[in-house]
Amino acid sequence: MAKVTVLGSGGWGTALAISAFNCGHEVALWSPFEKEVNDLVANRENVKLLPGIKIPNEITITTDINCVNGSLISVIACPSVAVRSVAKQLAAVENHGIVVNVAKGFEKDTLKRLSEVIREELPNDKICVLSGPSHAEEVARMIPTSLAAASKSFTAASIVQDVLSSEFLRIYTANDMVGVELGGALKNVIAVCAGISDGLGLGDNTKAALITRGLSEMANLGVCMGADERTFMGLTGIGDLVVTCTSQHSRNNRFGNKVGSGIPVEQALAEVGTVEGYYATLMAYQLGQKYGVELPIINSCYKVLYEGYRADLAVKELMTRPKGKER
Repeated sequence: MAKVTVLGSGGWGTALAISAFNCGHEVALWSPFEKEVNDLVANRENVKLLPGIKIPNEITITTDINCVNGSLISVIACPSVAVRSVAKQLAAVENHGIVVNVAKGFEKDTLKRLSEVIREELPNDKICVLSGPSHAEEVARMIPTSLAAASKSFTAASIVQDVLSSEFLRIYTANDMVGVELGGALKNVIAVCAGISDGLGLGDNTKAALITRGLSEMANLGVCMGADERTFMGLTGIGDLVVTCTSQHSRNNRFGNKVGSGIPVEQALAEVGTVEGYYATLMAYQLGQKYGVELPIINSCYKVLYEGYRADLAVKELMTRPKGKER
């Protein structure tokens, strides 16, 4: 038995806490929000995000960051915008073990990958990224799922693999942290596009084109940022992209669908909640400008979400771009 602490009690954090408990570990679930913790303790259920899934009584739910003390693994499972803040709080507790990030995105303004943000706050820690095609709703219900644990430390990735793997959660080790993180962040942008396509009433052909050409853009930008192109052919690339583009579990997809059907962006955000793909679109656009990478789908999504451009016209422009050769 190991001690595992999950920092962030949203859907994914709650699902991982339940999964770790089912592996036989001592588990704590932390949130900085007192009301959120009180509701979880009272209901033993994340009523909004994981209705009907009970949180075992043995899982400690708390607002006390000292709950990480003695952990073999501390999992950061908060929205990307809060990763630096959580890492700062984690740094105040010495004995918190390997830091595992499951948040997907970039830091606003700096455009840094989230492991880079964590490294700045925790310079001496072993850091691992856990990512892949994984809807929280399915992981919490013990539906078979596969992920990749990527770290510069093979030991750290192996420990995460050993501690969190079960007959329902299969974890592979990897060393390409850059590729794994970029796959997880950039696929959210393409998932928004897939939702927009659905909202416009387009078809399976369109979505297939978005997924494949979107994957090409993800890989092209990733390679320029130091990733291994082969990573995008795996779980954290094409795997995560397919599951997010084709399922209504995905908030990115639902948000895009609303935008494509004519709902204003701000209203769609308010209706869906946290949409990582909305923020990632801006930062992916900025990264493309920074590295000089051609990203027609991502750039079109940026125009629709941030410049008020009509989605149907964006599709027409993509389809009538200068003819080219598939790479």
